[in-house]
Amino acid sequence: MELLRSLIFVPGNRPNMLERALGFNADVVMVDLEDSVPPAEKVNARELAREWVPRLRHAGRRVMVRVNSLDTGRTRDELAAVISPSLSGISIGKAESPWDLQEADRIIGPLEAAAGLEPGSVKLIPWIESARAVMNVQQMAAAPRIVAIAFGAEDYTNDMGVPRTDGGEEVYVPRATMAIAARAAGIAALDGPYVAFRDPEGLRQDAQVARQLGYQGKFAIHPSQIDIINETFSPRAEEVEYARRVVEAWSQAEANGRGSLDLDGKMVDVPVVKRARNLLALVEAISRQNGA
Repeated sequence: MELLRSLIFVPGNRPNMLERALGFNADVVMVDLEDSVPPAEKVNARELAREWVPRLRHAGRRVMVRVNSLDTGRTRDELAAVISPSLSGISIGKAESPWDLQEADRIIGPLEAAAGLEPGSVKLIPWIESARAVMNVQQMAAAPRIVAIAFGAEDYTNDMGVPRTDGGEEVYVPRATMAIAARAAGIAALDGPYVAFRDPEGLRQDAQVARQLGYQGKFAIHPSQIDIINETFSPRAEEVEYARRVVEAWSQAEANGRGSLDLDGKMVDVPVVKRARNLLALVEAISRQNGA
């Protein structure tokens, strides 16, 4: 299980911030060539990303790069600069259709081969950020190389022409739709960043809503957000204890030829056991990462 609880954006044109990222405890350091980089700095960011992806990986960080959307004309050069054995994946901004992802796959394939990588090694995380993308999300989630899809609420509300509110009612439907599409495709759903980075309690509440909707992780824009995100998308101690009790009780019930059981006054059957086993697998993945 590849952990995608916390992914932090680091502007690709800021060497001082890339240096700081060497010590971040996010599951993924996402070097950004898109929204956080002004147009005049795009080429500089691309060349810095070429240098910093191996350095971050050598420091034990799992590294991805967010490239600009295909319609900018920058994507191919950015991919050529960063694809290497040090890179875990690519995030592509403002993807709107399966064609966008097929085109990205066609560009990545030869670059992957030139870097000596196995076909399909470079994974993709497209951003769902428009009404058109939401309508196409089921097909996009099933495209080649996709390991997760990310929801960008800020660009989505801009596309819809509606204001962004603290309550988030305006994004509830697409946010939930995206999580369902990801689950149907067997990939992760990732929530966009909480932009009020000086409001830790607001972040905690927002991340908890995302978890309840079925998201596996969330993007950060400030290192102070990483611990809260990791905590929210990690099982709580009481959840782990209950999952272990479920699995143990189920093993005993199966040995006695029973297909369900009563635990703490609640029925336990196959779906409950599957959920418990998935939670314990996540705990094991977190344990392995923390011990690495």
